[in-house]
Amino acid sequence: MLRLTLGWILMPIFTLTFFLLLYVFHPIQMLARKLGGYEAHKKTVDAMLFCLLQAIKITGATVGFGPLPPLPIDRPILLVSNHQSMYDIALIGWLFRRFHPKYVSKVELTRGFPSVSYNLRHGGSVGINRKDIRQSLPTLKAFGEYLAQHCYAGCIFPEGTRARDGKVKFFRPQGLAILLKAAPEAVVVPIAVQGSWEIMKHGLKPIPFGCRLRCTALAPIDRVGKTTEEVVQECETNIKAFLGQA
Repeated sequence: MLRLTLGWILMPIFTLTFFLLLYVFHPIQMLARKLGGYEAHKKTVDAMLFCLLQAIKITGATVGFGPLPPLPIDRPILLVSNHQSMYDIALIGWLFRRFHPKYVSKVELTRGFPSVSYNLRHGGSVGINRKDIRQSLPTLKAFGEYLAQHCYAGCIFPEGTRARDGKVKFFRPQGLAILLKAAPEAVVVPIAVQGSWEIMKHGLKPIPFGCRLRCTALAPIDRVGKTTEEVVQECETNIKAFLGQA
């Protein structure tokens, strides 16, 4: 009861701060990209992610990160993560900021959301229509080739939708299979996100006080001699084991 009461008190402050940051950083992103190109835009997005993560702490939440395993900078990286809420993007983006993370998102998110949509359209991420194979397949292929060309990190959520109770859902292999084929040298890294689902537990009515958010990069998957399905299964198994859901 105390958590909910504090949540109701702090929710308006958090909501106002969070969305104000998105609206403020939208024109800043536009100006940075116009004047300084990709690098300036990237630094602006990093600053925005930092501010958004600090804003979450208004609700009494804690934000933590596991140590990164040794990762190459001369090969693309495929981040395979469980998905709990929209806050996962800020967690993953900040943890992997030096690897220029890009995302596979729903096409609906590429329009109408301040800062978020602009970054998805102009920061190297892609939006796919899961109901339109003719659009999604070539888009994913081009995305994988883009990651390979620039040695960036690309994040995909194989569950296909958010796990609103924190329980990891079945990982679908199709999207990752296309990325693996388009970027055959990519290192596959499972990502375990914890606690972000709790923020949306009541649909922001309210946000429970004191949620514990954490993002952890697990050991890279050894792809040698394994099919795509086996790689995806290993990612799912390792994430579930880390989260205590095995």
